[in-house]
Amino acid sequence: MPKLLRARPPRDAEEERVVRKLAGARHAPGDWMQRARIVVLSWDGVRGPEIAARLGCHPETVRRRLHRFNQDGVDGLSDWPGCGRKRRITEDQRSRIIALVKMFPPGRLLPCTWEEGLVAADEDGPRHWTLNTVTEAARAEGIEVGRSQVRRILLAEGVRWRRTRSWIMSTDPEFVPKGRGSSVSTLIRRRVRR
Repeated sequence: MPKLLRARPPRDAEEERVVRKLAGARHAPGDWMQRARIVVLSWDGVRGPEIAARLGCHPETVRRRLHRFNQDGVDGLSDWPGCGRKRRITEDQRSRIIALVKMFPPGRLLPCTWEEGLVAADEDGPRHWTLNTVTEAARAEGIEVGRSQVRRILLAEGVRWRRTRSWIMSTDPEFVPKGRGSSVSTLIRRRVRR
């Protein structure tokens, strides 16, 4: 039969106050609140399986959290330091990727002087940013990053991607651009709503 595990009594009134306050909090981290509730229910004499049933977690979670509280006290309510996967790129590299998107792509035609007309910084470079071109540009700057990671970074920053309109710019040598627009004097028929 497994050993009955209970939360140890509070070391002092301050520790009990902090744990009970966390257990009844509404604006604290959710994992801390649940762990504090486990301890408070244990102090109130509720056994492990019933605590798990009340809080909707596994009995082994209750055992681990009670053991951790008995060992570390209030600090045992938090996660171990260094939990989770470490970031592969630094904040500086993330900032450089975001800055790339804010710049004009190297192959985009930009006006220079009256004599030169439109000139691209790199004739062979991309004319518009896509996830693939941003990834290639980041790798060219020495940032080892994948396409999906670039997508997550830009979505987290609120960058919205739009599908490139291939009918505006085409690489087809036989492409004929649209002619002049309609006359200004052409009337626009408007629907009358009834």
